Amino acid sequence: MLKPNREFLLLLSALLVLAYATSAQPGQTKPIRTVTIPISIFTKQELKERRAEEFVQADTLIVREDNEEQTILSIRSVTETPLSIAIVIQEDLSSGFNLQLKDIADFIRGLPRGTRVMVAYAKAGSPQVTQRFTDDLDTAAKSLRIVTGNAATGPRNPYESVQDIVGRFDALPAGRRAILLFSDGLDATGGLSLASVSQSFDLDQAILKAQRRSVAVYSFYHPTPATENGNSVITLGAQGALQKLSDETGGRAFFNGSIAPVSFLPFFKDLSLSLNRQFALTYVTTHMNKGYHKVNVNSTNPEVKIEHPKGYYYR
Repeated sequence: MLKPNREFLLLLSALLVLAYATSAQPGQTKPIRTVTIPISIFTKQELKERRAEEFVQADTLIVREDNEEQTILSIRSVTETPLSIAIVIQEDLSSGFNLQLKDIADFIRGLPRGTRVMVAYAKAGSPQVTQRFTDDLDTAAKSLRIVTGNAATGPRNPYESVQDIVGRFDALPAGRRAILLFSDGLDATGGLSLASVSQSFDLDQAILKAQRRSVAVYSFYHPTPATENGNSVITLGAQGALQKLSDETGGRAFFNGSIAPVSFLPFFKDLSLSLNRQFALTYVTTHMNKGYHKVNVNSTNPEVKIEHPKGYYYR
């Protein structure tokens, strides 16, 4: 399902060797350190057609940290690196979500051999884990259950549960890490204004903790009874929060407008494309200050799109 493209790797490697050779400065005495971030590379046409091309002209990749260009050392495929995925489902999603459980189960069973999967439900209090991380994909798929669709059993907001689940990756060995979050994205604890919904404290904490542990969050919007027929502005703000969570952690957010998707299958196809084009990019940075550093990666080819975490914390 997730086969690396050999020609694609060779092209990138050649370009990176050239870029490093031409940018290295002899006699450099400034303190430096290396940074490795996960990235996904594909063309806009691939995203539009939802299928992978055999050959991608990536051209030259450029990394900027805190708006300053840095030197790329290497880029390697990680599609053979073990993948750990936590499926997190908001307990109070509307009952129509239960019609999607078979497709989610089939997606889990179709993951590459060796993938570890956890299944958890975001609900009032702490998340309910129905299956701890396991490489038995069939067992993980069978741990899915229907949601209640009852606001009384739902979480205060989905981002507290994300923070909890992110911490559970600490017990795993190094490798690719991702959360698949099925949620309406609404955090009304600070009020129902557009600003408070889209910029909550718990959202920012979830992003911070996911970035520190290199966990990419892929968000799948599905309404709850409260947002299904509610204020469109609030729905927009909640979706914006999911978008921010995914963008900042190197994942993707999947929406079908402001309504529940008929099927998650097209989204799963897009997700598989992202996982198939994952790489570990290592670069040299001269920024030694502890704290948050912004990162931007792009290509000189305008038809190439690169997804990556928007920053990281150096401690």
